[in-house]
Amino acid sequence: MSLTKSRKDDHIRICLEKPVEFVKSNGFEHVELEHKALPEIDRDEINLETKFLGKRFAYPLFIEAMTGGTKKGEKINNNLAKAAEALGIGMGVGSQRAMLEHPEAKRTYFVRDVAPSIFLLGNIGAAQIREYDIEKILSLVDSIGADGLAVHLNPAQELAQQEGDKSWKGIYKDIGYLCKEAKFPVVTKETGCGISGKLSKELAKAGVKAIDVAGAGGTSWVKVDAYRTKEDLSHLEEWGIPTAEALKDVVKSARIPVIASGGIRTGTEVAKAIAMGASLAGMALPLLRPATESWESVRKHLEKIISQLKDAMFLVGAKNLKELRKVRVIYT
Repeated sequence: MSLTKSRKDDHIRICLEKPVEFVKSNGFEHVELEHKALPEIDRDEINLETKFLGKRFAYPLFIEAMTGGTKKGEKINNNLAKAAEALGIGMGVGSQRAMLEHPEAKRTYFVRDVAPSIFLLGNIGAAQIREYDIEKILSLVDSIGADGLAVHLNPAQELAQQEGDKSWKGIYKDIGYLCKEAKFPVVTKETGCGISGKLSKELAKAGVKAIDVAGAGGTSWVKVDAYRTKEDLSHLEEWGIPTAEALKDVVKSARIPVIASGGIRTGTEVAKAIAMGASLAGMALPLLRPATESWESVRKHLEKIISQLKDAMFLVGAKNLKELRKVRVIYT
């Protein structure tokens, strides 16, 4: 098994067995939505439909990139995709670097046979853009029938890996070139340390069509790789911008669609994120264990989130997402 493939299986095992989340929160406890004691709406009539990059979503939820490249990853991706198709939401696959190294790994990322209509994002690390011919990078999207490509930014995680990429000079220019050549939307995402408003503005100038803030408060990939390498990385394990703060900053700065992710665990947090300006809310770790069991387990967990989101919308008197975005947000 290649280093990339073994690392992916290690990541799955560690996320299932070890405490890998940040100690600090995602920051949403400092965000409140103005309560409406007289809602004047029917909860059962709340409409959660939305659009993201031209694609219809039944709910403003996105299953964040997790895995691929191995048999375990194939099972997880298929269960996630089946649940996404059943609910009418979107998902992303894990880094397709393994697919570039081993073309036969394509099947572990391909989910169109079970999810023909969902919004699907391919995935590649920013540091890998310069390692491969641009045509190979662009082919990742068509090869799995994706709607776009997520370029993940993970400098802290790379520091945590003995084999990680520690030279990031010129990557902004590489992302700009990729956006120019791509005939599909390019989305940039962090992997748990957050994106600042200043950087999001620069990425938008480079041609990126959406930002996934992926802030601190959820999974710490420094912790994950610290378990794998058995090195002391405690000085980096809590590094990052809390999700709520990153979201607030990016929405104000970038003027392009934003996905809020990073420690989002409840429908109430989804409601807060949407009210703050996010187009979608994403999650990964809470869906990992269900995805190792069945697609129905994934759907059940997401349906709980959807129900909680409706509760929050009922209590602010918002019968759809447009109205939710007009609700007064209180920063405590």
